[in-house]
Amino acid sequence: MSTELPFEQPLTELRKKIEHLRRVGLEQNIDFTDELNRLEERYKKLEDEIYSNLGGAQIMHLARLHQRPTTLDYIHLIFTDFIELHGDRLFADDLAIVGGLAKLNGVPVTVVGHQRGKDTKDNIQRFFGSPHPEGFRKALRLMQQANKFKRPIITFIDTKGAYPGDTAEARGQSEAIARNLKEMALFGVPIICVVIGEGGSGGALALGVGNRVLMLENAIYSVISPNGAASILWKDASKAEQAAEAMKITAKDLKELGVIDEILPEPKGGAHRDPALQAETIKEALWRALQELSGMTAEQLIEDRYNKFRNMGRFATLEPV
Repeated sequence: MSTELPFEQPLTELRKKIEHLRRVGLEQNIDFTDELNRLEERYKKLEDEIYSNLGGAQIMHLARLHQRPTTLDYIHLIFTDFIELHGDRLFADDLAIVGGLAKLNGVPVTVVGHQRGKDTKDNIQRFFGSPHPEGFRKALRLMQQANKFKRPIITFIDTKGAYPGDTAEARGQSEAIARNLKEMALFGVPIICVVIGEGGSGGALALGVGNRVLMLENAIYSVISPNGAASILWKDASKAEQAAEAMKITAKDLKELGVIDEILPEPKGGAHRDPALQAETIKEALWRALQELSGMTAEQLIEDRYNKFRNMGRFATLEPV
């Protein structure tokens, strides 16, 4: 399946020319070395120009790319001894949330994250990565267990938002998200969150209350999806690209606003180009953050988390006229 996005078309066309010239040279025994070197140099320069100047809309499309690695991909690449745990012990097992026990460089941790599907059937089973209340309650159950046994918590955020259907509302969607926010704020263990794709709305925030929030270079993170914002602002969801440019949802924007702590670089063209390399980058960042947080007491971790979120807002006081 092609992963080409519209802004990548010039690169695709140039790569086709390079491959065609290389094929002709082999078939007709003609030396095109100089021409190929020039084209390769031109390709690298164009690649740098394109990927170093991506706008919010372009990054949105990269973040949503079907081929981007998922939570389970990263779990198997980063951790060892992973044991997946299922169910919320209240209603059902929501496959849009995965989690369990694992080891990071030998240290026991609890890992929880949103999980998109790999194909149509898988996406239907996983509600396209949009959890029902039982998904958030499963995540909370696993995090409560981690807090009880003093295990650090690592979350992977990758969802357009919580499931918006009436079945989710009937089972207490807003209450489940709110409870996660409240309890995560009070856990006495290190919490590290990583935005790996699209972090949208309360569905993302329900796994996002961490001491450290890391974000991949081509991920997005916002209180509402660009499509949802466009529907509200312009009554037209097709204006999502326009909304994405205005909403400050990229890693660079959010780092400047203090919403995230660190931007993790991606392989040129996106995480899907080299999942193993991307996983190694995430693993190194997780380990650095865990080492930093491991020396804190439970009280210090709670205070650190409190201060982090309290300091996100910016307020201006107007003088009376």
